[in-house]
Amino acid sequence: MLHKAQTQVPHYEVAEADLPHQVQRFQHALVLTRHQIHEVQHKVSQALDAHDASIFDAHLMVLDDPTLIDSVTGLIHSKKINVEAAFQEFVQKYTALLSAIDDAYLRERVADMRDVTSRIMNNLLGNQQHRALQELTEPCVLIADDLSPSEVAVMNRRLVLGFATDDGSKTSHTAIMARSLQLPAVVGLKDASVKIKNGTQILLDGYNGSVVINPCDQTLFDYGQMVQRQAGMEEELRTLQTLEAVTLDGQKITLSANIEQSGDVAAVKEFGADGVGLFRTEFLFLNRDTLPNEDEQYEAYRKVAAALKPATIIVRTLDLGGDKSLAHLQIPVEMNPFLGWRAIRYCLEERDVFRAQLRAILRASAEGNIKIMYPMISSHNELDQANAFVELYKKELRAEKIPFDENIEIGAMIEIPSAAISADMLASRVKFFSIGTNDLIQYALAVDRLNDRIAHLYDPTHPAVLRLIKWTADAATRHKIWCGVCGEMAGDPYMTPLLLGLGVRELSMAPPLLPRVKFLIRSLEMKDALELANFALNCESSRDILDRSQALARRIAPGLFENKA
Repeated sequence: MLHKAQTQVPHYEVAEADLPHQVQRFQHALVLTRHQIHEVQHKVSQALDAHDASIFDAHLMVLDDPTLIDSVTGLIHSKKINVEAAFQEFVQKYTALLSAIDDAYLRERVADMRDVTSRIMNNLLGNQQHRALQELTEPCVLIADDLSPSEVAVMNRRLVLGFATDDGSKTSHTAIMARSLQLPAVVGLKDASVKIKNGTQILLDGYNGSVVINPCDQTLFDYGQMVQRQAGMEEELRTLQTLEAVTLDGQKITLSANIEQSGDVAAVKEFGADGVGLFRTEFLFLNRDTLPNEDEQYEAYRKVAAALKPATIIVRTLDLGGDKSLAHLQIPVEMNPFLGWRAIRYCLEERDVFRAQLRAILRASAEGNIKIMYPMISSHNELDQANAFVELYKKELRAEKIPFDENIEIGAMIEIPSAAISADMLASRVKFFSIGTNDLIQYALAVDRLNDRIAHLYDPTHPAVLRLIKWTADAATRHKIWCGVCGEMAGDPYMTPLLLGLGVRELSMAPPLLPRVKFLIRSLEMKDALELANFALNCESSRDILDRSQALARRIAPGLFENKA
């Protein structure tokens, strides 16, 4: 049983001369907290995907909130009190205000606020983070009044077999994180932490959202059978590592991995990826006060290429900005950063940053089969500018007698509707497309998927989204280049037949998702995928498309979905 302990916060008056020191302590705690959250994000990205790690972007936004910074600083000076007392006063007033609002979305964001502010307070006090969770010594099901997303993200999976909480909902970030980690969880039970005593035998069914207290023998037997069947499926999935992802009627599909750093290479090999479809380079720029130089980036890219050659490594150029801004890059605060100065737009203007990265990628291409991919392309003009820079830096390297792959291939991410609609124009300028479905869906439908008020509008099977994917894939076919998907849809077995039917021939995902997608592909006939896509492109109902997609996946690979409610 885990209950949140009340932190004892000191409260004392501070001399005028010491007030700047109190403000400095606050600033230091904010910086330390930011580094800690980035570390959690990185761990989640390694285990899952960057999209799952983006849950913590809301926490980072709290750290940049002028209301927080100005209010706490103001309280320190006006009341002449220590920073812990000023911070506690602000947090109590602010969270009480949000909690009182009759709005489910804002109330759930209070949980994010409490998570990050608790971390700040612990840093101010020098307390250990997540101490109660770290003191676990044997496997258990955790029952708590509440758990934060960051607590779930760093749980020891050997000791925490699952959890149930009094607070929370299916759309809370805690629940989303548990689902992403495939950690059994039931939330919103109201009083479970009071009714369930330590040592009680319980059965936690995370699929159907139920907790059985002191289950009978028959219930245990039924669930035991289910576990055995799942264990058999997991064993079968492990046998696929060295096999190709090829349909029953002979269509070869490339299955690639999304990675962030050279340390992720082991997972690429472990789960049998054909290569790297998305090397996110942002990690090289995080948790540091200066930009990585050309040599440092070169070594990072070279190391991955050397470890995986002759497999393909697609390196995405810097995709900072939007929700991933860094203070030392001096990206200005914008009203709408997701539509602002970010990704390729930033790189085309900040030429020193772009030059160092492109030269590093080019140099590393001498080591293995590296390709370059630009993010957030919206027009052919951006492609022309970026490609011109590549040619310029090739010329520099030739003059310096530094080897590189003269025939290095360049591709574009299709994440913006304008790019999908003008795919024919773009296709003549690149060798491949990779559709970033997360952003494409959000931009096409004007939906922030982390905003629980409208999350239900985020719809991968919306007819408009499917038409954009089809349009892009068809343009690729006409221009004899390949088209892949590197967004979340790529790792969803329910979506696999639909994407293949629409013309996608490469799927890139978090490494642990690869075996399930490969199993489904090896159970599929392309004629069924084409029939599904034809139905979808002529259907007005996204719900009907989703139902049809799920029905096909369940029919050809029932073992993958047996326990799904």
